[in-house]
Amino acid sequence: MAISDLEFPAGVVARSHDNSQHLAQALADRVAGALRDAIDSHGTATLVVSGGRSPIAFFKALAQQRLSWAKVLVSLADERWVPVAHEDSNEALVRRHLLQGPAAEARLLGLYHSAGSLEEAATLTEQALNDLPPIDVLVLGMGTDGHTASLFPNSPNLDEALRGDGERRCLPMLAPAVPHQRLTLTLPLLKAARLQLLSIEGEGKLRVLEQALEHRDHKKMPISAFLGAPLEIYWCP
Repeated sequence: MAISDLEFPAGVVARSHDNSQHLAQALADRVAGALRDAIDSHGTATLVVSGGRSPIAFFKALAQQRLSWAKVLVSLADERWVPVAHEDSNEALVRRHLLQGPAAEARLLGLYHSAGSLEEAATLTEQALNDLPPIDVLVLGMGTDGHTASLFPNSPNLDEALRGDGERRCLPMLAPAVPHQRLTLTLPLLKAARLQLLSIEGEGKLRVLEQALEHRDHKKMPISAFLGAPLEIYWCP
């Protein structure tokens, strides 16, 4: 199967690349161009990225781009509720692989806060997000269960997180098969991004994407909530 075999809604652009390195470079070029446009347009740029292992090559490629990095604010679509020093911290991943060299001049707005409970931490993150400008570029990934950010299928807070008119920008989220609980940005905040990008690799995830396109069940496959314009999908085998 190739991504060209899938039928996407009008306005969704799908791009295929030979391998993960080519995908990472193409994605970095696209993101850097959009960030430059944002800086030219309104003086600053806001980039929201996803964590996990998949984006590392993209982060490294993006860090090499010539940008006015001091004018860029970087934040996260989701975070594991672990201290930044923890090996599973998304913030630590971004600091280690993206905010290096000239890119270290960018400002990072992290989601993790120490608190007595996950709900209290989400409230603190909600307050911190007052400093998050409108998102210029959003880069999402997707799990084999159809989750994106930390919007997990059938999680107790999923309905609220996917409400188009929801007022919360951050919610605690339960990850069913992962030891750490999560904090996630909600659908209204993520979908307001000016440029929305989805990066996936492998035929397995392509089949998950096919299922999401066919069934459009946001609760069972939250990625389906994002499969409309404006969205650009980057894929490699």
